[in-house]
Parts: sequence; C-alpha cells; structure tokens
Amino acid sequence: QVQLVESGGGLVQPGGSLKLSCVVSRLIEDYHAISWFRQAPGKERTGVSCFSNTDDSTYYSNSVKGRFTISRDNAKNTVYLQMNSLKSEDTAVYYCAAEDFAYVDSTSWDMGTLYDYWGQGTQVTVSS
Repeated sequence: QVQLVESGGGLVQPGGSLKLSCVVSRLIEDYHAISWFRQAPGKERTGVSCFSNTDDSTYYSNSVKGRFTISRDNAKNTVYLQMNSLKSEDTAVYYCAAEDFAYVDSTSWDMGTLYDYWGQGTQVTVSS
C-alpha cells in the first residue's frame, strides 16, 4: 500500500520560509512523478510543483516560480518543498501526490486527477 506523509507546515510571517517534507512508502524512482498541490479555503486545488521521472524535469506554477524549490533525497524516500518569500496568498493546505502509471510532463503535471496517491495534507498559514 502506497503511503505519503507530509510534514513541516505551520504559521509563518510574510516574507518568511518553510520547508515541507513528503515521505513516500516506496522508492522515489518507482514513481513517474511526485508533486505538490495546494488548496486554499473556498478555492480549487492547484498544482504547485512537480518533479517528473518520465521526462526528468521539474515544474512550477507561475505563482511560486523563483520562490519555491522542489527537491528529493532518494536515500530517505523524501521529497521536499522549500518555500521562501512567503505571501499571504500562499496560505493553504499543501498536499503531496504521486503517480506511478501515467506519463507526466509539462502539459499534465498539474492535473490533480492524474495522480493516484495523496497524502493527508499539511496546513501552511502566512500571516502577521
């Protein structure tokens, strides 16, 4: 059974930083892609960042490009999301998602319906 467990959320002031972690239950190399999504209250879930093993690329939404960085530690089966220069509009529940069947590329990485496995989410609140 695939499990994804997120951690690292919390309350931070605007301009601050947080680092989210997602521990996956299988080898990272087993997945076609592992991504971060977020959902703010009353809004739809949106893609934040992705690394794809199928095309060996990383992707970011325009709203976080230059501020967030996705990375991984294969030895720890962990994917990270470093979030810098946080803004109030970054407030949301952040989810880790993984896919091990479909091809994930620049045209599909942010399609939530593509992913078969999801974590429980971690709350990020940016407020003074």
